Amino acid sequence: MVYSAQGYDKAVVDAFQKATGIQVKLVDDSTGPLLAKVAAEKSAPQWSLLWADGAEAFASLDSQGQLLKGYEPNVAWTAAGQSAVPQDKSYVPTGLTMAGAILYDPAKTPNPPTSWQDLLSPAWQGKVGMPNPAISGPTYPFVAGMMNQLGGEDQGKAYFTQLKTHGLQVFNTNPDSLHALTTGAIQIDLAQSSAAFAAIVKNPNLKVAFLDKVSLLPGAIGIDAKAPAPVQDSAKKFAEFVLSPAGQQAMLAGNPNGDSLYWPPVNGVSPLPSLPQLSSVAYQTVDPYLWGPKESEINSWFTQNVVK
Repeated sequence: MVYSAQGYDKAVVDAFQKATGIQVKLVDDSTGPLLAKVAAEKSAPQWSLLWADGAEAFASLDSQGQLLKGYEPNVAWTAAGQSAVPQDKSYVPTGLTMAGAILYDPAKTPNPPTSWQDLLSPAWQGKVGMPNPAISGPTYPFVAGMMNQLGGEDQGKAYFTQLKTHGLQVFNTNPDSLHALTTGAIQIDLAQSSAAFAAIVKNPNLKVAFLDKVSLLPGAIGIDAKAPAPVQDSAKKFAEFVLSPAGQQAMLAGNPNGDSLYWPPVNGVSPLPSLPQLSSVAYQTVDPYLWGPKESEINSWFTQNVVK
């Protein structure tokens, strides 16, 4: 039983079943509802494997004892992929994106911001938008990443409070903020990089920029700690397939105008050609075990103080 929020999941599941003969039931939904489902089933999990973006959510589940520890597929990680592997090996990175890419239209915004502090200048008053981290699962890692690089939760709250004062517009999801950008309601959309590059597929006039330091956002697989051993073994085979050349190619082909726009975490696999080299992006790796347990409290604060 795979709970997944990935746009390429059906293609990968189909390829895995064909390659192994192992039957998979796929429950596909967005990250927020899936995590709520996992939380509701805590005493009697119905899922075997969870596949979603955001290491913070997996770190939180691990801290609650819900994930199988000590398992890592035998693969050749890239440096970025290795940086996303937790010390206790309780979840497995499967693809890498960035949280908080800058999406803009050069025709309307010829001089985009060059730093996070730029967004607080009068030039961007009312022109910046982002999804709501309490609704959009991949957005919380962006918020946590900003707090991390600014020196802590209090400093990050001060920054987002200032953004709010400067007219920050908060939308439910990435598609909502993208719509606001394309209609001119905002000029800067702070989006997950895969959503930003997907927008360029539909509108080649748009561009993506990365400010220092944007936050690495891994997609990951976690296996239910309570699942029977044979089910865990099948889940391990699924994770191994996902990181194999065949699995990565299924991921890259499964949603080429969306979630497939990621950087592979293993050597020997190239991202889709529309992505820049990962080495050209100045990114930070945020400790999910510090920020994962804070997600509920920070999202509540964000809803009360920035959204409203």
